[in-house]
Amino acid sequence: MEWRITCFLLAVFTLSLLVTTACERKSEPIGKHENSETLESLEVEEAHDSKIKIGFSMDTLEEERWLKDRDMFKQAVESLGAEVVIMTANGDAARQVHQAETLISEGIDLLVVVPNNAEAAAAIANKAQLSGIKVISYDRLVKNANIDLYISFDNELVGEMQARAITQLVPKGKYVYIGGASTDNNAHLFRKGVFNVLKPFIDRGDITVVYDQWTIDWLPSYAYANMEAALLANNNQIDAVIAANDATAGGVIEALAALGLAGKIPVAGQDADLAAAKRIVEGTQTMTVYKPIGRLTEVAAKLAVQLAKGETIEEARKINNGKIEVPSVLLTPIPVDKFNIDETIISDGFHSREDVYN
Repeated sequence: MEWRITCFLLAVFTLSLLVTTACERKSEPIGKHENSETLESLEVEEAHDSKIKIGFSMDTLEEERWLKDRDMFKQAVESLGAEVVIMTANGDAARQVHQAETLISEGIDLLVVVPNNAEAAAAIANKAQLSGIKVISYDRLVKNANIDLYISFDNELVGEMQARAITQLVPKGKYVYIGGASTDNNAHLFRKGVFNVLKPFIDRGDITVVYDQWTIDWLPSYAYANMEAALLANNNQIDAVIAANDATAGGVIEALAALGLAGKIPVAGQDADLAAAKRIVEGTQTMTVYKPIGRLTEVAAKLAVQLAKGETIEEARKINNGKIEVPSVLLTPIPVDKFNIDETIISDGFHSREDVYN
């Protein structure tokens, strides 16, 4: 009886030992090749998950320059290893707010905004802030909101460059100012710069501004109507025109052409659109202001990725947006006329010589 018990206990012990060994073998590391593949797969997945995602909320693509901003910014962001999602509101402030909400819900790390309406865009900044997402105001300043950075050109200087160029040609006479959209903060800055230069001439009585009007949504058709009204009110006796951008300058020149006055009255614009460059060569537009968009998008992309990673951006210049002093980067624009068009926009590759000179 004792012998049978001893044998039974020995068998149980042996079975237990075999089970333990099998479990230990099962928990041994998998082969070296399989293990490295698994780790590599995990690293790739982790790298994909950690890729910076930038949202770019744009007002419009109606004007030529914004197509360049979109394409160049996308290229610049992707060259830094980040991803960009772009939405365009087609000039609709309410739609832009809705699109920004969509971008925020998609898990972006940072939002870049070209506001349609400087005031309405504050709602976009507030929604992003509540979601812990930083906001960069691109080219146009978002008003009365907490934003992290403003990147643009010195837009007041743009207006000053326009006015200096025209007053050198026409130091005395009747002036027309065709402004941009009143909802765009840049339009106010352009106008301020123009009148900074015109004021001494006005005070001396050398220059009289006989017409000064905003252009709804920057549309050339409204600029055309404004110029028609200015000509009608002054019996076609106008000596110079300053338009807030090249698109509005196009509307102005079309109205002048209808009366045979295109090329006879100096007209200033800004943005260095291809159509404006051609008009400068033809002699119907006097000058434009070139804002190197490639440089703007390069700087914006670099700072956007840095902010998205949580890095601190130290900028000495501050611009008040009605609520806070916003850290700002303002690049320098370049005046362009028929004498330096080759050395500026053509030399930079902004437009080709063939396209400009047709």
